[in-house]
Amino acid sequence: MGKLGNRLLCATAIVLMATASAANAETLRILTWGGYAPDELIKKFEAENPDIKVEVTLSNNEEMVAKLRATGGTGYDLAQPSHDRIYAAQLEYNIYKPLDLSKINVDQMAPNLVDGVKQNTTIEGQVYAVPHQWGTSGIMANKKEAPDAKSWADLCDPKYKGRTSMRLRRTILLGTAFSMGMNPFDLYADTAAYKDMLDKVTDKLIACKDNIKTYWTGGDDLSALMLSGEVILSETWDSTAFKLYSQNQDIVFVPPETGALAWIDTFAIPRGGEADDAAYKWINFVIQPENVKIMSASTGALAAVPNATDLLPDDKKAAVQAAFTQADIDNLKFFANIPPGIEDMEGIALERIKAASN
Repeated sequence: MGKLGNRLLCATAIVLMATASAANAETLRILTWGGYAPDELIKKFEAENPDIKVEVTLSNNEEMVAKLRATGGTGYDLAQPSHDRIYAAQLEYNIYKPLDLSKINVDQMAPNLVDGVKQNTTIEGQVYAVPHQWGTSGIMANKKEAPDAKSWADLCDPKYKGRTSMRLRRTILLGTAFSMGMNPFDLYADTAAYKDMLDKVTDKLIACKDNIKTYWTGGDDLSALMLSGEVILSETWDSTAFKLYSQNQDIVFVPPETGALAWIDTFAIPRGGEADDAAYKWINFVIQPENVKIMSASTGALAAVPNATDLLPDDKKAAVQAAFTQADIDNLKFFANIPPGIEDMEGIALERIKAASN
């Protein structure tokens, strides 16, 4: 056949092998938040794991539970609910499977966050999640325009009338409750007391509606409002405020005096997941320090790893340092596990506020 023929055969074989490999590639289906699977990391992961193709579906806490509940935990191989959204959902709907912690490099994660997530997501001795990113919800202020802002209640202060904003989701209910001297997490076990609290908070937020410039629905909306100056004070995720700090250092995250509400987004494996090994590879991949830097630049949040602040881009590192003192960190209020029925009650309260605002 000759050297040319042999070379052609070899080239053909290589193409066929590559084609077969692509055709046989396992798909890792990730159900996650915006920014949690940046293209740069996906390409890097797929280059290191050519037998795995990553497929991403963007979602949020409510939609994750709804999707997995509708499918009986099938259709996805890795999900990223917040730490307080797993326990009750698992008890009610059985949508996750226990993790094999021996396959996860938990020693590379922040021990306090690992322990906190374990406490929230352990059922009958089995752990259902490990931490990924964490952050807080509080208020964001343009300190030139609202230098004294320090409380959720300031969103309803008449001196800021027409220049504040909030999102009509459960966070504003909880924050307002704290500002009114109530601890909603302590009331979870008493539905009558929780409803009474919600009624008071609802009345407060309905009375506040004329103070609000608009209700934001996403980080991009809020960013535009703050940068334009239409809004000078708003409820926010800290990561949104951190991103804006690099563009306008008058805009800072303010941990409310009652404590910023702290969340931990996790890794959990759906009950019907078909690519567990690939899921474990992704978890271990994204907590490597060089990949944490890429992830944190995308999310603006802190990774659940030691020295996470040091792995932030410089502008976001400066924003974190401008926002938090150690006392603020010590005062964090971590979201507690949500018992069945609580979110339905909150949904009714939010609908009442929305209807009054319309």
